[in-house]
Amino acid sequence: MVKTHEIARYECETRGVAVRVTPEFLDDQSDPDRQLYMWAYTIEIENRGDETVQLVSRYWLVTDGTGKIETVRGPGVVGEQPVLEPGQRYSYTSGSPLKTPSGFMRGSFEMSLASGSRFDAVIPAFSLDSPYDRTSVH
Repeated sequence: MVKTHEIARYECETRGVAVRVTPEFLDDQSDPDRQLYMWAYTIEIENRGDETVQLVSRYWLVTDGTGKIETVRGPGVVGEQPVLEPGQRYSYTSGSPLKTPSGFMRGSFEMSLASGSRFDAVIPAFSLDSPYDRTSVH
C-alpha cells in the first residue's frame, strides 16, 4: 500500500476569472512497473467579473519528471464550452498519464467576453507529485 499525499489546491485569477485546480494521484489506475502514473485533476472556474464569459478553448503544457513537455490544445473542456454569468462557477474533472512518478501542468483557457473581446485565463502551474517519487517537482 502506498502512502497518500495531502491534496494540494492551486488558484490564479485573470481579469475576474478565477481558476482553481485540485490534483489527485490515482494509485489504483497507476502501474509503476510499466512507467504509468495516472492523475486526475478537478478544475473550478469562477466568474468574479462583471461580464458574462465563455470558455472557448484550452491550452496545456504537461511536463514530466525528465523535463519532457507535451502540448495539448483543443476546443472547450470535456466536450463543453461553458458560459458563465457573473458569480457563476463551472467545474469538471479530467485526467493525465505520466511516464514518470512526478511532473507538473500549467496552461490557459481562452475566454470570450459578451462584448466580443478575448483573453487567456491562466491555469496555475500545479504539481503532480506521486508517493513513488522522493522529491517534489513543484
